[in-house]
Formats: sequence, C-alpha cells, structure tokens
Amino acid sequence: MNKDRIELIARHLFEENQRRAQFAWLKDNLAPASLDEAYAAQTRLHEIWEEEGIGVIGGWKIAITSPAMQELCGINQPCVGAVLQKNIHQGPLSVKLTDYVRLGLEFELAVILAEDIDPSRAPFNATSAMAVTSEVAPAFELIEDRAADYAGFEAQSLVADNTWNAGVVLGPKLLGWESINWDNYPVHLTYNGAEERATTGEAMGNPFNALAAVLNNLSQRKVAAKKGQVVITGSTLKTRFAAAGDRARYSIGELGAVEVAVDK
Repeated sequence: MNKDRIELIARHLFEENQRRAQFAWLKDNLAPASLDEAYAAQTRLHEIWEEEGIGVIGGWKIAITSPAMQELCGINQPCVGAVLQKNIHQGPLSVKLTDYVRLGLEFELAVILAEDIDPSRAPFNATSAMAVTSEVAPAFELIEDRAADYAGFEAQSLVADNTWNAGVVLGPKLLGWESINWDNYPVHLTYNGAEERATTGEAMGNPFNALAAVLNNLSQRKVAAKKGQVVITGSTLKTRFAAAGDRARYSIGELGAVEVAVDK
C-alpha cells in the first residue's frame, strides 16, 4: 500500500471539504489503487480531522447496502464511514441549508453500542450485533455530497471521502426494541406533508445485519468500535435532497419519531 498516495488523497479531501469545493471523483495519482487503500485514506482523513481540531469520531455509518448498487460500483460489500461526535444531534433539529454544499436526508435506525468491540470478536451476525446494542432510536442521516455528479459514481472515492456523512439526528430511544421483528417493522416518513411507508427490512433485510456489516468492516481494518458510539444502519427510503422550508418526520412504527426542519 502506497503511504505517500494515502497521505496525498487524505490531504486533498481534507482541503476540498474545508473549502466546500464541488466533489470530484478521484482520478490519476489521487485515485486509490484498491478499496483497502481507500479505507486507509479515510482513516488518515479521520486522523487529520483530530489533528486539526475538526472533531473526533463518535460513531459509524453504512452506505451502498443494496447488491445492485454494489455491483454497479464493482464491490461485493457495503461501505462504511465515520460520524464525528460534534455532528451527532438530538432531535427535533433545525438545520441551515447554507451550512452545506448540498444537503441530503436519509431515514434510518440508529443503535448505541453497549460495550467496546475488540476487532478479534468478529465475525458478527444480526443476533450477535443485537447483543452488543444498548439502545436504538429513529434517526436522520445528514448527507453532504458536495454536489457530486453521480454519473461518475464509484465506491473508492466515496469511501475515501468518508461516505459523505455530515451528521446524525437522533429521535427518542425506543422502548421494547429487543422483542421487535426487525425484518419487517413498519416505518413512516412525512415529508412536507406527503407520506411514504416502508419497513425496516429495506436496510439490508434487517438493520442488525447492517450493524454486523459495520462491525465486521471495522474489525477487518483493526478499528475498535467503542461503547456509546452511534451506528446508523442504512436508509429505508430514497435520499431526499433538501430545500429551504422542508419539514420531515420519520417514525419507527408507533414507538417514536424524529423531526428535522430545514431553514435557509
């Protein structure tokens, strides 16, 4: 693995994010040679954030969860990124559209880890992932794709740029979550008054499959997930790109809901 290229990629992405440049797919000497190298660049980006006082990791996210999208991107697994602690918010929340190049909203189940997860404990499955969960909550993921042109979509650039996470908005913790069938539990989105329904199974068949995939990915990278970290488990509905004045409410059955308002 080329350490100089990893440093070059990570520094480039740090600077592009800092100046809020339109996202450009990594090419030529900036292109990771493999998915492993893309993750190494992502890890280095996390280190730069901490070194520069931008923030520390408070959780993790998953992306490209569908087999069709994975095939399109030439990979055989979902992609994982970090969530900065400062970007984990308790809802209801008002966000300013001008704080983002292009803000997307996704609709997810968040889990809170009950304990530190040593990499040696992998592999995880849905059952063992649920066993290391202390709480769950409805959540929005805030996406910052920096106005990317999706015609060039490829996974390694996405991974290196931390899978575009810009934060998480958490709803209330859900009571009785341990006894729920997460394969097909109903979810409900109200977006500017229009309603849409789905089930939790839209996220990899079960959101705890997604949690297992995150923990297995981190284990392969020798990264220890930590007690209290938030993991968001994939959107059950298509991404919405926000406009000023948008109002969204996402609920997990009748157990609880999270709300976001988008201001100018």
